[in-house]
Amino acid sequence: MRILAIFIVITFFFAPLSAVARDKSYCGELANAFGPFDYMDRFSHQKDLNIVETYHFTSNVEDLISGQSGSLGSDLNYTLRAWPNHHRALASLVKYSIREKSTHIRGLKWPIECYFDRAIRMNKEDAQVRSIYSAFLSHRGRNKEALAQLEVAADLEPDNATVLYNLGLLYFKQKNYEKASHYAEKAYALNYPLPGLRNKLIQVGKWRGSAPGKSGK
Repeated sequence: MRILAIFIVITFFFAPLSAVARDKSYCGELANAFGPFDYMDRFSHQKDLNIVETYHFTSNVEDLISGQSGSLGSDLNYTLRAWPNHHRALASLVKYSIREKSTHIRGLKWPIECYFDRAIRMNKEDAQVRSIYSAFLSHRGRNKEALAQLEVAADLEPDNATVLYNLGLLYFKQKNYEKASHYAEKAYALNYPLPGLRNKLIQVGKWRGSAPGKSGK
């Protein structure tokens, strides 16, 4: 939830992204000298994960302060080649792209979107990757594509309150208040803590649930 919350409050939009041939010929094979490892199965490869997070994905790299073994871009690139669907590294990559106002960053082997193509190829069932990718697309103004990725995430994890909440926000943005309210109700039924979406729906007279303070949510 912490990862996704970062993106909800940012409203900066970039210029349209150039078309990317999203396939392995453009974005590279997953085969790597070290890995690739599936982040969803990270507890089975803890030693390999520790190596990467000690020498490449340190807290300074994650927080975009400084590189560890090279530049920020090269350390993120190494991490995501070894662990293509490393959730926190992908989140940092998106924040770095926002900060640099670019999808082509020094030290990265491919454009930003290629790393999501590779992450999805690594594990198509990884809902967190779809959620982070959705945030990336949304901040680039590609709302239909963002919605599609988040719908996949919701199908993969139907009881993930954060995914449902963010899906409701995207539908609200499109003024589809019926679906926005539907997903809001589902998120709050799972005890999602932030009232923002409910308040938005109340303001436009589209909230169908109990008033704040009456339902305990």
